[in-house]
This record gives sequence, C-alpha cells and structure tokens, in this order.
Amino acid sequence: MNEMVSKWIVTMFAVVLLVGLTAGLARADNKETAINLVKSAAAYIATNGVEKGLDVLNDPTSEFVKGELYVFAYDMNGVMMANSFKQNLVGQNVLDVPDTAGKKYRREMVEVARTKGSGWVDYQSQNPKTKKMEQKTTYIEKAGDLIICCGIFK
Repeated sequence: MNEMVSKWIVTMFAVVLLVGLTAGLARADNKETAINLVKSAAAYIATNGVEKGLDVLNDPTSEFVKGELYVFAYDMNGVMMANSFKQNLVGQNVLDVPDTAGKKYRREMVEVARTKGSGWVDYQSQNPKTKKMEQKTTYIEKAGDLIICCGIFK
C-alpha cells in the first residue's frame, strides 16, 4: 500500500509540475503574441495612416484580434482612440480613471511611452471571457502620437 501511495504522490507531483510549466509557457507565448500584435498594428498605421489604422483597431473582426488578445490605442493625453471591445470609451479621456485597486495605470502607460517608448504596465481589469476582475499586464509602444497596446491576463 505504501508503494501505491508513493507512486500516486509522485504521479500527482508530476502532473502539477507539468500543468504549471505549460501555463508558464502559455503566458510566455501570449506575451510574445501581444508584442507582435502591437508591432504589427504600429506598422499598419505607419503604412496606411492613423485614420484607417484606428478604424481597423476598432473592428472586433480585424487581424489585430487573436482570441482574448486585441490591440487598443490611446493618444498621448489618455484619450481612448481605439478599442474593439469597449467602443463606448472611444473618444473619452480616461487618463485618471483608476482600476479597481485605485491605480491610474493609463498615466503609467503615457509615462512609459514618453520616457521609454515601450514597456509593460500591470493593473486590474475585467476579463471579457470570465467577467471577473483579474490581473492584467499590457505591452505598450509609442507609435507617433499614439500609444498602441495589447494586454494579457495573468
């Protein structure tokens, strides 16, 4: 009986380890996908112009939506310029609107864009699939007068 219990414990440990490693790899893949989507959107805007680029970013069926990942954009003053899943915010200045923990994360996005050009910003946001508040990290990149973003839930 002890041998069976030991084998069961070893098997369960292996399963937990495998699930953890797989989840870590999925997050890494999502981070890479988010970066690639932002860079592709910035290139699209550079090639096709801001107006056409924002139209595409506001389209939930565009090439810049991959499952739960989607590209959105702000101007350098915190005005939402594109968001295919929160179109009610487009045109609104949301610079000082905090997340549920009180963090004014868009101010951080603007600061990162101005000082570094690109980077990651962490905050809380409602997951559109689960409808729950979850930790999110968003890759941002300055593209002209826009901040192009794509976030992943942790």
